[in-house]
Amino acid sequence: MESVTVVLALLLSVLVSGALGRLVPLPLPLIQIVIGVALALGPLPSTTLDPEIFFLVFLPPLLFLDGWRIPKRDLFRNGRTVLALALGLVALTVLGIGMLIHAMIPGIPLAVAFALAAVLSPTDPIAVSSVAAQAPVPRRLMHILEGEALLNDATGLVCLRFAIAAALTGTFSLSEAATTFVWLALGGLGIGAATTFVLMGAQDLLRRRTGEDPGLQILFSLLTPFGAYLAAEHVHASGILAAVAAGIAMTYVEIQGRSLGTTRVRRTAVWDTVALAANGSIFVLLGEQLPEVLGHAVKQADVQGAGWLVAWVLAITAGLMAIRFAWVWVSLHFVLVKAHRRGERREGLTWRLVAATTLAGVKGAITLAGILTLPLTLKDGTPFPARDLAILLAMGVIMTSLLLASTVLPPLLRGLRLPADSSHDAEEDSARAAARHDAVTAIEALQHRLVQEQEDASIAVEAGARAMDRYEGLEAPTGDGREGGGRARQLAIAERRLRLAGIEAERQALYRLRRSRAIDDVVLRQLVREVDLVEARLLAWNPAGRALSTPRS
Repeated sequence: MESVTVVLALLLSVLVSGALGRLVPLPLPLIQIVIGVALALGPLPSTTLDPEIFFLVFLPPLLFLDGWRIPKRDLFRNGRTVLALALGLVALTVLGIGMLIHAMIPGIPLAVAFALAAVLSPTDPIAVSSVAAQAPVPRRLMHILEGEALLNDATGLVCLRFAIAAALTGTFSLSEAATTFVWLALGGLGIGAATTFVLMGAQDLLRRRTGEDPGLQILFSLLTPFGAYLAAEHVHASGILAAVAAGIAMTYVEIQGRSLGTTRVRRTAVWDTVALAANGSIFVLLGEQLPEVLGHAVKQADVQGAGWLVAWVLAITAGLMAIRFAWVWVSLHFVLVKAHRRGERREGLTWRLVAATTLAGVKGAITLAGILTLPLTLKDGTPFPARDLAILLAMGVIMTSLLLASTVLPPLLRGLRLPADSSHDAEEDSARAAARHDAVTAIEALQHRLVQEQEDASIAVEAGARAMDRYEGLEAPTGDGREGGGRARQLAIAERRLRLAGIEAERQALYRLRRSRAIDDVVLRQLVREVDLVEARLLAWNPAGRALSTPRS
Protein backbone atom coordinates (compact mmCIF):
# COMPACT_ATOMS: atom_id res chain seq x y z
CA MET A 1 0.00 0.00 0.00
CA GLU A 2 2.85 2.38 0.77
CA SER A 3 4.38 1.80 -2.67
CA VAL A 4 1.08 2.64 -4.37
CA THR A 5 0.79 5.79 -2.24
CA VAL A 6 4.30 6.88 -3.23
CA VAL A 7 3.59 6.33 -6.95
CA LEU A 8 0.36 8.33 -6.75
CA ALA A 9 2.15 11.08 -4.84
CA LEU A 10 4.83 11.24 -7.54
CA LEU A 11 2.25 11.54 -10.32
CA LEU A 12 0.31 14.19 -8.39
CA SER A 13 3.56 16.09 -7.80
CA VAL A 14 4.31 16.07 -11.53
CA LEU A 15 0.80 17.40 -12.20
CA VAL A 16 1.14 20.17 -9.61
CA SER A 17 4.63 21.11 -10.80
CA GLY A 18 3.36 21.38 -14.38
CA ALA A 19 0.69 23.85 -13.28
CA LEU A 20 3.14 25.83 -11.12
CA GLY A 21 5.66 25.92 -13.95
CA ARG A 22 3.17 27.97 -15.96
CA LEU A 23 2.54 30.38 -13.09
CA VAL A 24 5.95 30.79 -11.46
CA PRO A 25 9.00 32.05 -13.43
CA LEU A 26 11.23 29.20 -12.21
CA PRO A 27 12.70 26.22 -14.08
CA LEU A 28 10.38 23.22 -13.96
CA PRO A 29 13.05 20.77 -12.63
CA LEU A 30 13.78 23.08 -9.67
CA ILE A 31 10.06 23.32 -8.87
CA GLN A 32 9.87 19.54 -8.91
CA ILE A 33 12.89 19.25 -6.58
CA VAL A 34 11.25 21.67 -4.10
CA ILE A 35 8.04 19.62 -4.20
CA GLY A 36 10.13 16.51 -3.54
CA VAL A 37 11.68 18.13 -0.46
CA ALA A 38 8.18 19.03 0.76
CA LEU A 39 7.09 15.41 0.33
CA ALA A 40 10.09 14.22 2.34
CA LEU A 41 9.22 16.58 5.19
CA GLY A 42 5.51 15.73 5.03
CA PRO A 43 3.44 12.83 6.37
CA LEU A 44 4.05 10.50 3.43
CA PRO A 45 6.29 7.45 3.96
CA SER A 46 9.94 7.95 3.01
CA THR A 47 11.27 6.23 -0.09
CA THR A 48 14.33 4.03 -0.25
CA LEU A 49 15.66 4.58 -3.75
CA ASP A 50 17.09 1.34 -5.15
CA PRO A 51 19.52 2.31 -7.97
CA GLU A 52 18.84 -0.86 -9.98
CA ILE A 53 15.08 -0.30 -9.91
CA PHE A 54 15.61 3.39 -10.66
CA PHE A 55 17.71 2.55 -13.73
CA LEU A 56 15.20 -0.03 -14.95
CA VAL A 57 11.98 1.93 -14.44
CA PHE A 58 12.93 5.44 -15.50
CA LEU A 59 15.93 5.46 -17.82
CA PRO A 60 15.11 2.91 -20.60
CA PRO A 61 11.89 4.58 -21.85
CA LEU A 62 13.33 8.10 -21.66
CA LEU A 63 16.61 7.22 -23.38
CA PHE A 64 14.73 5.14 -25.96
CA LEU A 65 12.50 8.09 -26.76
CA ASP A 66 15.46 10.47 -27.05
CA GLY A 67 17.27 8.03 -29.34
CA TRP A 68 14.12 7.64 -31.43
CA ARG A 69 13.40 11.34 -31.85
CA ILE A 70 16.90 12.77 -32.23
CA PRO A 71 17.55 13.73 -35.89
CA LYS A 72 19.89 11.00 -37.15
CA ARG A 73 21.44 12.97 -40.00
CA ASP A 74 22.43 15.82 -37.70
CA LEU A 75 23.76 13.31 -35.17
CA PHE A 76 26.05 11.69 -37.74
CA ARG A 77 27.01 15.02 -39.33
CA ASN A 78 28.21 16.31 -35.96
CA GLY A 79 29.66 12.91 -35.08
CA ARG A 80 33.24 14.05 -34.44
CA THR A 81 32.20 16.87 -32.15
CA VAL A 82 29.79 14.58 -30.31
CA LEU A 83 32.43 11.86 -29.83
CA ALA A 84 34.99 14.39 -28.64
CA LEU A 85 32.55 15.53 -25.95
CA ALA A 86 31.27 12.03 -25.13
CA LEU A 87 34.68 10.33 -24.82
CA GLY A 88 37.61 12.72 -24.44
CA LEU A 89 35.83 15.24 -22.23
CA VAL A 90 34.55 12.53 -19.89
CA ALA A 91 38.02 11.02 -19.44
CA LEU A 92 39.59 14.45 -18.80
CA THR A 93 36.81 15.34 -16.33
CA VAL A 94 37.27 12.14 -14.33
CA LEU A 95 41.00 12.78 -13.93
CA GLY A 96 40.83 16.54 -13.31
CA ILE A 97 37.78 16.68 -11.03
CA GLY A 98 38.82 13.52 -9.18
CA MET A 99 42.14 15.09 -8.24
CA LEU A 100 40.38 18.35 -7.30
CA ILE A 101 37.90 16.62 -4.99
CA HIS A 102 40.60 14.59 -3.24
CA ALA A 103 42.83 17.63 -2.75
CA MET A 104 39.94 19.79 -1.52
CA ILE A 105 38.36 17.15 0.75
CA PRO A 106 41.07 14.81 2.09
CA GLY A 107 38.39 12.78 3.87
CA ILE A 108 37.28 11.43 0.49
CA PRO A 109 39.74 8.72 -0.69
CA LEU A 110 41.15 9.12 -4.18
CA ALA A 111 39.22 6.15 -5.60
CA VAL A 112 35.94 7.53 -4.21
CA ALA A 113 36.82 10.97 -5.59
CA PHE A 114 37.29 9.42 -9.04
CA ALA A 115 33.94 7.63 -8.65
CA LEU A 116 32.22 10.93 -7.84
CA ALA A 117 33.95 12.64 -10.78
CA ALA A 118 32.86 9.77 -13.05
CA VAL A 119 29.16 10.24 -12.31
CA LEU A 120 29.52 14.01 -12.66
CA SER A 121 31.16 13.73 -16.10
CA PRO A 122 28.15 12.73 -18.26
CA THR A 123 25.53 15.26 -19.21
CA ASP A 124 21.98 14.02 -19.03
CA PRO A 125 19.58 13.90 -22.03
CA ILE A 126 16.56 14.27 -19.75
CA ALA A 127 17.98 17.35 -18.04
CA VAL A 128 19.12 18.77 -21.39
CA SER A 129 15.56 18.43 -22.71
CA SER A 130 14.20 20.15 -19.59
CA VAL A 131 16.56 23.08 -20.03
CA ALA A 132 15.77 23.29 -23.74
CA ALA A 133 12.12 23.81 -22.86
CA GLN A 134 13.12 26.91 -20.87
CA ALA A 135 15.82 28.35 -23.14
CA PRO A 136 15.80 28.89 -26.93
CA VAL A 137 18.77 26.62 -27.68
CA PRO A 138 19.79 26.90 -31.37
CA ARG A 139 18.88 23.84 -33.40
CA ARG A 140 22.37 22.68 -34.31
CA LEU A 141 23.73 23.22 -30.80
CA MET A 142 20.79 21.26 -29.38
CA HIS A 143 21.55 18.32 -31.65
CA ILE A 144 25.17 18.27 -30.50
CA LEU A 145 24.12 18.37 -26.85
CA GLU A 146 21.54 15.62 -27.33
CA GLY A 147 24.04 13.41 -29.13
CA GLU A 148 26.66 13.99 -26.44
CA ALA A 149 24.19 13.19 -23.66
CA LEU A 150 23.07 9.98 -25.35
CA LEU A 151 26.59 8.63 -25.80
CA ASN A 152 28.66 9.81 -22.85
CA ASP A 153 26.80 7.72 -20.28
CA ALA A 154 28.76 4.59 -21.15
CA THR A 155 32.11 6.34 -20.67
CA GLY A 156 31.13 7.82 -17.32
CA LEU A 157 29.58 4.63 -15.97
CA VAL A 158 32.55 2.51 -17.03
CA CYS A 159 34.85 4.92 -15.17
CA LEU A 160 32.50 4.69 -12.18
CA ARG A 161 32.59 0.89 -12.21
CA PHE A 162 36.37 0.76 -12.12
CA ALA A 163 36.65 3.52 -9.52
CA ILE A 164 34.36 1.50 -7.24
CA ALA A 165 36.40 -1.65 -7.94
CA ALA A 166 39.58 0.23 -7.04
CA ALA A 167 37.98 1.46 -3.80
CA LEU A 168 36.94 -2.08 -2.88
CA THR A 169 40.12 -3.95 -3.89
CA GLY A 170 42.81 -1.27 -4.04
CA THR A 171 43.84 -2.35 -7.58
CA PHE A 172 43.17 -1.02 -11.09
CA SER A 173 43.87 -2.53 -14.51
CA LEU A 174 43.91 -0.21 -17.52
CA SER A 175 43.77 -3.10 -20.03
CA GLU A 176 40.81 -4.65 -18.26
CA ALA A 177 39.06 -1.27 -18.18
CA ALA A 178 39.58 -0.78 -21.93
CA THR A 179 38.30 -4.28 -22.75
CA THR A 180 35.26 -3.83 -20.54
CA PHE A 181 34.47 -0.47 -22.12
CA VAL A 182 34.57 -1.93 -25.64
CA TRP A 183 32.22 -4.74 -24.64
CA LEU A 184 29.86 -2.42 -22.76
CA ALA A 185 29.64 -0.05 -25.72
CA LEU A 186 29.56 -2.44 -28.68
CA GLY A 187 27.54 -5.09 -26.87
CA GLY A 188 24.98 -2.57 -25.68
CA LEU A 189 24.60 -0.92 -29.09
CA GLY A 190 24.33 -4.25 -30.92
CA ILE A 191 21.85 -5.82 -28.49
CA GLY A 192 19.69 -2.70 -28.44
CA ALA A 193 19.41 -2.48 -32.22
CA ALA A 194 18.82 -6.24 -32.53
CA THR A 195 16.05 -6.13 -29.92
CA THR A 196 14.18 -3.45 -31.83
CA PHE A 197 14.43 -5.24 -35.18
CA VAL A 198 13.35 -8.59 -33.66
CA LEU A 199 10.38 -7.16 -31.75
CA MET A 200 9.25 -4.97 -34.63
CA GLY A 201 9.56 -7.96 -36.99
CA ALA A 202 7.30 -9.95 -34.68
CA GLN A 203 4.91 -7.00 -34.58
CA ASP A 204 4.85 -6.82 -38.38
CA LEU A 205 4.14 -10.55 -38.63
CA LEU A 206 1.27 -10.19 -36.16
CA ARG A 207 -0.08 -7.22 -38.10
CA ARG A 208 -0.13 -9.14 -41.39
CA ARG A 209 -1.96 -12.10 -39.84
CA THR A 210 -4.49 -10.36 -37.58
CA GLY A 211 -4.63 -6.76 -38.80
CA GLU A 212 -3.37 -3.71 -36.95
CA ASP A 213 -4.56 -3.05 -33.43
CA PRO A 214 -3.22 0.38 -32.32
CA GLY A 215 -3.26 -0.62 -28.66
CA LEU A 216 -1.08 -3.68 -29.28
CA GLN A 217 1.35 -1.73 -31.46
CA ILE A 218 1.74 0.95 -28.76
CA LEU A 219 2.33 -1.75 -26.14
CA PHE A 220 5.04 -3.26 -28.36
CA SER A 221 6.82 0.10 -28.51
CA LEU A 222 6.53 0.60 -24.73
CA LEU A 223 8.07 -2.81 -23.98
CA THR A 224 10.92 -2.49 -26.49
CA PRO A 225 13.27 -0.29 -24.36
CA PHE A 226 12.83 -2.53 -21.32
CA GLY A 227 13.56 -5.63 -23.39
CA ALA A 228 16.71 -4.05 -24.82
CA TYR A 229 17.90 -2.85 -21.40
CA LEU A 230 17.35 -6.19 -19.65
CA ALA A 231 18.88 -8.22 -22.48
CA ALA A 232 22.05 -6.09 -22.42
CA GLU A 233 22.33 -6.13 -18.64
CA HIS A 234 21.92 -9.92 -18.64
CA VAL A 235 25.16 -10.30 -20.61
CA HIS A 236 26.88 -7.47 -18.67
CA ALA A 237 26.76 -4.98 -21.55
CA SER A 238 25.50 -1.39 -21.25
CA GLY A 239 21.73 -1.37 -20.79
CA ILE A 240 21.74 2.41 -21.16
CA LEU A 241 23.38 2.28 -24.59
CA ALA A 242 21.08 -0.62 -25.51
CA ALA A 243 18.04 1.58 -24.81
CA VAL A 244 19.54 4.41 -26.88
CA ALA A 245 20.40 2.06 -29.77
CA ALA A 246 16.90 0.56 -29.64
CA GLY A 247 15.43 4.05 -30.05
CA ILE A 248 17.77 4.89 -32.93
CA ALA A 249 16.88 1.61 -34.65
CA MET A 250 13.19 2.39 -34.16
CA THR A 251 13.59 5.30 -36.56
CA TYR A 252 14.69 2.98 -39.38
CA VAL A 253 11.77 0.65 -38.68
CA GLU A 254 9.34 3.55 -38.67
CA ILE A 255 10.42 5.03 -42.01
CA GLN A 256 9.22 1.88 -43.76
CA GLY A 257 5.75 3.42 -43.35
CA ARG A 258 3.88 0.27 -42.32
CA SER A 259 1.90 1.61 -39.34
CA LEU A 260 -1.53 3.18 -39.59
CA GLY A 261 -1.81 6.92 -39.11
CA THR A 262 -4.17 6.45 -36.15
CA THR A 263 -1.56 4.27 -34.45
CA ARG A 264 1.10 6.97 -34.80
CA VAL A 265 -1.20 9.70 -33.47
CA ARG A 266 -2.18 7.67 -30.39
CA ARG A 267 1.38 6.42 -29.84
CA THR A 268 2.74 9.97 -29.83
CA ALA A 269 0.22 10.98 -27.16
CA VAL A 270 1.06 7.94 -25.02
CA TRP A 271 4.82 8.47 -25.26
CA ASP A 272 4.51 12.18 -24.49
CA THR A 273 2.58 11.27 -21.33
CA VAL A 274 5.15 8.64 -20.32
CA ALA A 275 8.00 11.10 -20.84
CA LEU A 276 6.21 13.80 -18.83
CA ALA A 277 5.50 11.47 -15.89
CA ALA A 278 8.92 9.78 -15.80
CA ASN A 279 10.93 12.97 -16.31
CA GLY A 280 9.06 14.83 -13.58
CA SER A 281 9.19 11.89 -11.17
CA ILE A 282 12.99 11.76 -11.42
CA PHE A 283 13.41 15.30 -10.13
CA VAL A 284 10.71 14.87 -7.47
CA LEU A 285 12.58 11.79 -6.22
CA LEU A 286 15.81 13.79 -6.21
CA GLY A 287 14.23 16.36 -3.91
CA GLU A 288 12.63 13.64 -1.75
CA GLN A 289 16.03 12.06 -1.07
CA LEU A 290 17.74 15.36 -0.26
CA PRO A 291 16.89 15.95 3.45
CA GLU A 292 17.95 12.49 4.65
CA VAL A 293 21.17 12.53 2.62
CA LEU A 294 21.96 16.03 3.88
CA GLY A 295 21.77 14.92 7.49
CA HIS A 296 24.13 11.98 6.96
CA ALA A 297 26.54 14.03 4.83
CA VAL A 298 26.95 16.81 7.40
CA LYS A 299 27.98 14.21 9.96
CA GLN A 300 30.45 12.58 7.55
CA ALA A 301 31.93 15.92 6.54
CA ASP A 302 32.62 16.75 10.18
CA VAL A 303 31.75 20.39 9.69
CA GLN A 304 29.76 22.81 11.87
CA GLY A 305 27.31 23.88 9.18
CA ALA A 306 26.33 23.81 5.56
CA GLY A 307 28.78 26.53 4.54
CA TRP A 308 31.59 24.15 3.70
CA LEU A 309 29.24 21.86 1.77
CA VAL A 310 28.00 24.78 -0.34
CA ALA A 311 31.58 25.90 -0.96
CA TRP A 312 32.60 22.39 -2.08
CA VAL A 313 29.61 22.12 -4.42
CA LEU A 314 30.38 25.50 -5.98
CA ALA A 315 34.08 24.64 -6.36
CA ILE A 316 33.30 21.30 -8.04
CA THR A 317 30.77 22.96 -10.33
CA ALA A 318 33.28 25.66 -11.25
CA GLY A 319 35.90 23.00 -12.00
CA LEU A 320 33.47 21.09 -14.22
CA MET A 321 32.58 24.28 -16.09
CA ALA A 322 36.24 25.29 -16.55
CA ILE A 323 37.26 21.91 -17.98
CA ARG A 324 34.20 21.80 -20.23
CA PHE A 325 34.76 25.37 -21.46
CA ALA A 326 38.39 24.62 -22.38
CA TRP A 327 37.55 21.33 -24.08
CA VAL A 328 34.66 22.80 -26.07
CA TRP A 329 36.83 25.73 -27.19
CA VAL A 330 39.58 23.42 -28.45
CA SER A 331 37.14 20.98 -30.09
CA LEU A 332 35.18 23.65 -31.96
CA HIS A 333 38.41 25.37 -32.98
CA PHE A 334 39.60 22.17 -34.65
CA VAL A 335 36.22 21.83 -36.39
CA LEU A 336 36.61 25.34 -37.82
CA VAL A 337 40.20 24.69 -38.91
CA LYS A 338 39.18 21.55 -40.79
CA ALA A 339 36.25 23.38 -42.38
CA HIS A 340 38.57 26.14 -43.63
CA ARG A 341 40.94 23.55 -45.08
CA ARG A 342 38.01 22.06 -47.03
CA GLY A 343 37.24 25.51 -48.40
CA GLU A 344 34.10 26.03 -46.32
CA ARG A 345 33.35 29.48 -45.00
CA ARG A 346 32.37 29.48 -41.31
CA GLU A 347 31.81 32.23 -38.81
CA GLY A 348 34.51 32.65 -36.18
CA LEU A 349 34.31 31.07 -32.76
CA THR A 350 32.76 33.33 -30.10
CA TRP A 351 32.99 33.07 -26.34
CA ARG A 352 29.19 33.19 -26.08
CA LEU A 353 28.83 30.04 -28.16
CA VAL A 354 31.42 28.22 -26.06
CA ALA A 355 29.86 29.48 -22.82
CA ALA A 356 26.38 28.40 -23.95
CA THR A 357 27.66 24.94 -24.83
CA THR A 358 29.36 24.77 -21.43
CA LEU A 359 26.31 25.80 -19.39
CA ALA A 360 23.98 23.53 -21.38
CA GLY A 361 25.92 20.47 -20.22
CA VAL A 362 23.62 19.96 -17.23
CA LYS A 363 23.62 16.96 -14.89
CA GLY A 364 20.56 14.93 -14.02
CA ALA A 365 19.17 11.43 -13.65
CA ILE A 366 22.30 9.60 -14.82
CA THR A 367 24.37 11.33 -12.16
CA LEU A 368 21.78 10.69 -9.44
CA ALA A 369 21.30 7.01 -10.30
CA GLY A 370 25.04 6.46 -10.77
CA ILE A 371 26.09 7.89 -7.41
CA LEU A 372 23.45 5.82 -5.62
CA THR A 373 25.15 2.65 -6.89
CA LEU A 374 28.05 3.25 -4.50
CA PRO A 375 28.13 0.18 -2.23
CA LEU A 376 27.14 0.49 1.41
CA THR A 377 30.17 -1.40 2.74
CA LEU A 378 33.66 -2.47 1.75
CA LYS A 379 34.59 -6.14 1.43
CA ASP A 380 35.59 -6.32 5.07
CA GLY A 381 32.18 -5.06 6.17
CA THR A 382 33.25 -1.55 7.13
CA PRO A 383 31.11 1.35 5.81
CA PHE A 384 32.00 2.62 2.35
CA PRO A 385 34.06 5.79 2.93
CA ALA A 386 32.28 9.14 2.46
CA ARG A 387 29.31 7.57 0.65
CA ASP A 388 26.62 9.99 1.87
CA LEU A 389 28.94 12.97 1.41
CA ALA A 390 29.60 11.94 -2.20
CA ILE A 391 25.85 11.56 -2.79
CA LEU A 392 25.14 15.00 -1.36
CA LEU A 393 27.89 16.64 -3.42
CA ALA A 394 26.48 15.00 -6.57
CA MET A 395 22.97 16.24 -5.73
CA GLY A 396 24.32 19.73 -5.11
CA VAL A 397 26.09 19.81 -8.47
CA ILE A 398 22.92 18.58 -10.22
CA MET A 399 20.83 21.40 -8.74
CA THR A 400 23.54 24.02 -9.28
CA SER A 401 23.98 23.08 -12.95
CA LEU A 402 20.21 23.16 -13.47
CA LEU A 403 19.94 26.56 -11.78
CA LEU A 404 22.81 28.03 -13.82
CA ALA A 405 21.49 26.65 -17.09
CA SER A 406 17.95 27.85 -16.41
CA THR A 407 18.88 31.37 -15.28
CA VAL A 408 22.08 32.27 -17.15
CA LEU A 409 21.57 30.37 -20.40
CA PRO A 410 18.47 32.23 -21.72
CA PRO A 411 20.06 35.71 -21.70
CA LEU A 412 23.32 34.23 -22.99
CA LEU A 413 21.55 32.65 -25.96
CA ARG A 414 19.54 35.75 -26.77
CA GLY A 415 20.76 36.99 -30.13
CA LEU A 416 23.33 34.20 -30.48
CA ARG A 417 23.69 33.14 -34.12
CA LEU A 418 25.05 29.88 -35.35
CA PRO A 419 25.93 29.20 -39.00
CA ALA A 420 22.65 29.38 -40.90
CA ASP A 421 21.00 26.09 -41.76
CA SER A 422 18.75 26.94 -44.71
CA SER A 423 18.42 23.31 -45.78
CA HIS A 424 15.52 22.67 -43.38
CA ASP A 425 13.07 25.06 -45.08
CA ALA A 426 14.20 24.04 -48.55
CA GLU A 427 13.76 20.36 -47.70
CA GLU A 428 10.29 20.99 -46.32
CA ASP A 429 9.23 22.86 -49.47
CA SER A 430 10.60 20.18 -51.80
CA ALA A 431 9.02 17.41 -49.68
CA ARG A 432 5.62 19.09 -49.80
CA ALA A 433 5.92 19.47 -53.56
CA ALA A 434 6.89 15.82 -54.07
CA ALA A 435 4.11 14.61 -51.76
CA ARG A 436 1.58 16.81 -53.55
CA HIS A 437 2.66 15.46 -56.93
CA ASP A 438 2.28 11.84 -55.83
CA ALA A 439 -1.08 12.56 -54.20
CA VAL A 440 -2.47 14.17 -57.35
CA THR A 441 -1.24 11.25 -59.44
CA ALA A 442 -2.90 8.73 -57.09
CA ILE A 443 -6.17 10.65 -57.05
CA GLU A 444 -6.24 10.88 -60.85
CA ALA A 445 -5.58 7.14 -61.19
CA LEU A 446 -8.36 6.21 -58.74
CA GLN A 447 -10.70 8.76 -60.30
CA HIS A 448 -10.19 7.11 -63.68
CA ARG A 449 -11.19 3.74 -62.20
CA LEU A 450 -14.22 5.25 -60.48
CA VAL A 451 -15.42 6.80 -63.76
CA GLN A 452 -15.47 3.31 -65.23
CA GLU A 453 -17.15 1.78 -62.15
CA GLN A 454 -19.83 4.41 -61.47
CA GLU A 455 -23.08 4.49 -63.40
CA ASP A 456 -23.04 8.26 -63.03
CA ALA A 457 -19.56 9.34 -64.18
CA SER A 458 -20.19 12.89 -62.96
CA ILE A 459 -19.97 11.64 -59.36
CA ALA A 460 -16.36 10.56 -59.83
CA VAL A 461 -15.52 13.79 -61.67
CA GLU A 462 -17.04 16.00 -58.97
CA ALA A 463 -15.51 13.91 -56.14
CA GLY A 464 -12.09 14.15 -57.79
CA ALA A 465 -12.37 17.92 -58.05
CA ARG A 466 -13.20 18.15 -54.35
CA ALA A 467 -10.36 15.83 -53.39
CA MET A 468 -7.94 17.99 -55.40
CA ASP A 469 -8.90 21.05 -53.33
CA ARG A 470 -6.47 20.01 -50.57
CA TYR A 471 -3.56 20.26 -53.02
CA GLU A 472 -4.73 23.49 -54.61
CA GLY A 473 -5.04 25.33 -51.29
CA LEU A 474 -8.85 25.43 -51.33
CA GLU A 475 -9.75 22.63 -48.87
CA ALA A 476 -13.51 22.71 -49.31
CA PRO A 477 -15.56 21.09 -46.52
CA THR A 478 -16.29 17.40 -47.01
CA GLY A 479 -19.93 16.41 -47.30
CA ASP A 480 -21.20 13.71 -44.98
CA GLY A 481 -23.72 12.21 -47.40
CA ARG A 482 -26.72 12.70 -45.09
CA GLU A 483 -28.28 15.42 -47.20
CA GLY A 484 -29.37 15.41 -50.81
CA GLY A 485 -30.35 11.77 -51.21
CA GLY A 486 -28.51 8.83 -52.74
CA ARG A 487 -26.31 10.82 -55.11
CA ALA A 488 -24.92 12.98 -52.27
CA ARG A 489 -24.13 9.83 -50.32
CA GLN A 490 -22.29 8.26 -53.27
CA LEU A 491 -20.43 11.52 -53.82
CA ALA A 492 -19.31 11.64 -50.18
CA ILE A 493 -18.11 8.03 -50.31
CA ALA A 494 -16.19 8.59 -53.55
CA GLU A 495 -14.66 11.81 -52.22
CA ARG A 496 -13.40 10.08 -49.10
CA ARG A 497 -11.91 7.24 -51.11
CA LEU A 498 -10.08 9.71 -53.30
CA ARG A 499 -8.88 11.82 -50.38
CA LEU A 500 -7.60 8.77 -48.52
CA ALA A 501 -5.77 7.58 -51.63
CA GLY A 502 -4.11 10.97 -51.95
CA ILE A 503 -3.16 11.02 -48.27
CA GLU A 504 -1.60 7.55 -48.47
CA ALA A 505 0.38 8.61 -51.56
CA GLU A 506 1.59 11.72 -49.70
CA ARG A 507 2.74 9.66 -46.77
CA GLN A 508 4.56 7.06 -48.85
CA ALA A 509 6.27 9.84 -50.79
CA LEU A 510 7.54 11.36 -47.53
CA TYR A 511 8.86 8.02 -46.28
CA ARG A 512 10.55 7.42 -49.64
CA LEU A 513 12.28 10.80 -49.39
CA ARG A 514 13.49 9.99 -45.88
CA ARG A 515 14.81 6.57 -46.91
CA SER A 516 16.78 8.24 -49.68
CA ARG A 517 18.01 10.86 -47.14
CA ALA A 518 16.50 13.72 -49.10
CA ILE A 519 14.84 15.01 -45.90
CA ASP A 520 15.70 14.65 -42.24
CA ASP A 521 13.70 13.20 -39.36
CA VAL A 522 12.39 16.56 -38.19
CA VAL A 523 10.79 17.36 -41.56
CA LEU A 524 9.46 13.81 -41.90
CA ARG A 525 7.89 13.79 -38.43
CA GLN A 526 6.26 17.17 -38.93
CA LEU A 527 4.76 16.44 -42.34
CA VAL A 528 3.67 12.88 -41.55
CA ARG A 529 1.88 14.12 -38.46
CA GLU A 530 -0.01 16.68 -40.57
CA VAL A 531 -1.07 13.92 -42.95
CA ASP A 532 -2.04 11.57 -40.11
CA LEU A 533 -4.27 14.19 -38.50
CA VAL A 534 -6.06 14.87 -41.79
CA GLU A 535 -6.59 11.14 -42.25
CA ALA A 536 -7.93 10.76 -38.70
CA ARG A 537 -10.48 13.48 -39.37
CA LEU A 538 -11.63 11.76 -42.57
CA LEU A 539 -11.97 8.41 -40.82
CA ALA A 540 -13.94 9.87 -37.92
CA TRP A 541 -17.22 9.34 -39.80
CA ASN A 542 -17.97 7.03 -42.70
CA PRO A 543 -21.10 7.62 -44.77
CA ALA A 544 -21.01 4.01 -45.97
CA GLY A 545 -21.44 2.71 -42.41
CA ARG A 546 -18.25 0.67 -42.39
CA ALA A 547 -14.63 1.31 -41.50
CA LEU A 548 -12.53 2.82 -44.21
CA SER A 549 -8.98 1.62 -44.75
CA THR A 550 -6.14 2.55 -47.00
CA PRO A 551 -3.85 0.18 -48.87
CA ARG A 552 -0.53 -0.72 -47.26
CA SER A 553 2.61 -1.30 -49.21
